[in-house]
Amino acid sequence: MTIRVVIADDQALVRSGFRLIVEGRPDLEVVGEAEDGEQAVALVQELEPDVILLDIRMPNLDGIEATKRIVASGSATRILVLTTFDLDEYVYGAVRAGASGFLLKDVRPGELVDAIRVVASGNALLGPTAVERLLERFSTTIAARPADTAAVGSLTDRESETLRLLAGGLSNAEIASTLVVSETTVKTHVSNLLRKLGVRDRVQAVIVAYDAGVVQPKRP
Repeated sequence: MTIRVVIADDQALVRSGFRLIVEGRPDLEVVGEAEDGEQAVALVQELEPDVILLDIRMPNLDGIEATKRIVASGSATRILVLTTFDLDEYVYGAVRAGASGFLLKDVRPGELVDAIRVVASGNALLGPTAVERLLERFSTTIAARPADTAAVGSLTDRESETLRLLAGGLSNAEIASTLVVSETTVKTHVSNLLRKLGVRDRVQAVIVAYDAGVVQPKRP
């Protein structure tokens, strides 16, 4: 099945470069381009692509607000944020808002293609360890929210333990080994906790865990 992609960036050269990379793969297709955040949101609503490559700093509507609007619309489109600077504060905001990961703009062609495939399959490109780095960097903004605490409280003991291990950066295989269960069982726990927390992927689940105080970011 072909993965349908929208590219949103205010620089025409960047869009052209990414288009060449994406369309050079038989399983990927660029279905639209946007030069600002408002166009990006409109294209997602119109085209319902599988993935949008979304520049974090754009005119009219930045990547954070565009991400919020896309997620709030109920769209199934996965958001892959593009940034010039690693651990940009804007990236932190976009990931919290619902982006499935981020890439630096100088990413290698093969890495870009792999990233699109990963998020299109429903997985999060940004692993829990990277989330922890983001939270460490911006930990002064973290405060437990009642909604997060209540959602985490709805988890079973095993689901809560799975969430803590996710936040520690463990893969499904490593969680299975730690809990002495099968990977299939772990996948079931992860699926259940995502549903109960009302989040799109593992990245969002880990952020909720930090927000609710289940785990704490390490202070520098």
